[in-house]
Amino acid sequence: MKRLVVFGCGYSARRFLELHGGSFDAVDATTRSEATAAALRAEGVSAHLFDGAPASAALRAAVAEATHVLVSAPPDAAGDPTLRGAGEALRAAQNLRWVGYLSTIGVYPDADGGWVDEATPPDSDSERGRRRVVAEGSWLAFGAETGVSVQIFRLAGIYGPGRGPVEHLRAGTAKRLIKAGQVFNRIHVDDIAAAIAAGIERPMVGPVINVTDDEPAAPQDVIAYAAARLGVAPPPEVGFETAELSPMQRSFYSSNKRVANRVLREQLGVRLAFPTYREGIAALAR
Repeated sequence: MKRLVVFGCGYSARRFLELHGGSFDAVDATTRSEATAAALRAEGVSAHLFDGAPASAALRAAVAEATHVLVSAPPDAAGDPTLRGAGEALRAAQNLRWVGYLSTIGVYPDADGGWVDEATPPDSDSERGRRRVVAEGSWLAFGAETGVSVQIFRLAGIYGPGRGPVEHLRAGTAKRLIKAGQVFNRIHVDDIAAAIAAGIERPMVGPVINVTDDEPAAPQDVIAYAAARLGVAPPPEVGFETAELSPMQRSFYSSNKRVANRVLREQLGVRLAFPTYREGIAALAR
């Protein structure tokens, strides 16, 4: 029997369940929101409220029977909430054979537009990135301690249905920021789901896997392409230095790198459905 427990059922994890949840005999998921829990239950998922406090008896019982665990909950100032609240139950789980942890390419240092890959030591210059580095290390230590296969999926900027430049243009909130030489990798949420599914089938790959597209691109080019596909005028160009941005938005531009995905393609065997932003945006615009 295959039983999956998802910690933190957000955008990417929900999409994985939509596309691949049927491959499990039972699925449990945690959320901090009662409304999300109700929606999950309506979809046939056993939902548990969990915020890093000690796990409930029902959640501990689900973990005790889990064969696979997907962790999508981000770390907070106190560390990884999943290990904090459910670590004891996870260490005691006799059937557990795989843990997938959704991290971010934000753990890599600035490369001034150069390439990085899984062999590049993580060294983030942001607090959020540093928390991720610590959380990754905690999960890898968990795998070494328990013998459970742990894979770290470092995700690029996520877009997909309801999220990304197409939605921003439709809502009138898109910005075309210009910062000389700046590029980003992206990844369609369906390709994230495919990477997780492939990891379950090939648990010895990794343990670190970059989940990115094939073509890092300048953000203004992506917005212009999306506008053309929608048949609307692109927003005016705005210089990064003078743009009104939140501290979090500005932090995304503090690191400039191209992130390679050879492990994803060559070892995990994932054939991206949306290898560049063009295929993904064209599908969303349709």
